[in-house]
Amino acid sequence: MVSERGLRVLRAIVQDYVETHEPVGSRSIVDRYSFGVSAATIRNDMALLEDEELIAAPHTSSGRVPTDKGYRVFVDHLAQLRPLSVAQRTAIESFLTAPSDLDDLMVRTVRVLTQLTGQVALAQYPSFARAHLTHLELVALAPNRLLIVLVTDAGGVSQRIAPLPVDVDDADMALLRARLSALITGRAVSDAAERLQTLLTDDEHSHDIVLRALATIVIDELGAFRQERLVMAGAATLAKREQDFRGSIHPILEAIEEQVTLLRLMSEMEADSHGLAASIGTENASFGLGEASIVASNYAAPSGTARVGVMGPTRMDYPSNLAAARAVARYLSRMLDEDEAAR
Repeated sequence: MVSERGLRVLRAIVQDYVETHEPVGSRSIVDRYSFGVSAATIRNDMALLEDEELIAAPHTSSGRVPTDKGYRVFVDHLAQLRPLSVAQRTAIESFLTAPSDLDDLMVRTVRVLTQLTGQVALAQYPSFARAHLTHLELVALAPNRLLIVLVTDAGGVSQRIAPLPVDVDDADMALLRARLSALITGRAVSDAAERLQTLLTDDEHSHDIVLRALATIVIDELGAFRQERLVMAGAATLAKREQDFRGSIHPILEAIEEQVTLLRLMSEMEADSHGLAASIGTENASFGLGEASIVASNYAAPSGTARVGVMGPTRMDYPSNLAAARAVARYLSRMLDEDEAAR
């Protein structure tokens, strides 16, 4: 059982190791912190922490470094989130102000987060699976080619160029727009896809090759709305901090490239009562990311909750990174809420 002072010693070790990247000894703890006890007493506390597998001794030093278990105890019980500075809050607000669309807002979100933390920034797109279609537009590009635009009430926009099997004129376009809109406008994404699928299997429309061609493309676009998406920034920071990883960074680079693993991990992380979540080192081993930690914060979107966060080595400044993720998530929630209110 670790004493209250032992936990304070653990906090000191984590903070000093994150700051210096050097193993932490009892003498440096006595010199830097006001524990009011001798170095020998601190060594006893450190021995108990080591027995609990919260710290470990590297081969080359008599000092100690936190283990993944130690980082977990620190994050859950000892970390105090630091408020962002005025300059940091100003940077977030200026980065996220007046985006051109949702894609632009999400890109800005991860850019400002990687700038604040120096880590790889990750943001889940809001889920559009429960969104409703508010608008369908067909724009003529040529007699046999048009642009399909779909808009949802959650801010999702899809644009797709559609080649047509035959030429159509303005009257045909108006009729096609009216028929498709009647089928899907105001419907949930999943319901709209089902209605179009029914149209494709209906003999009544078997000879309407243009309508069927457009319905097939719209179904595909609706499927994209239902897929989870992730946007990232700051992958170059991994190369700068490669020495902070205990092993190879290649699995992390592969996860960034594929995205599916990171989407699963971010979705499965357990958040606390404040909407904050952390997954540390070996806790990510089943995802092939045992060398990395991810911290994230929930943000609110019209269609539900998603997450924004950062990924880096286990030796990271957890309080600062969690505070940055929380602040960016709050701004993002506010931007999406204002956009929804303006619709």
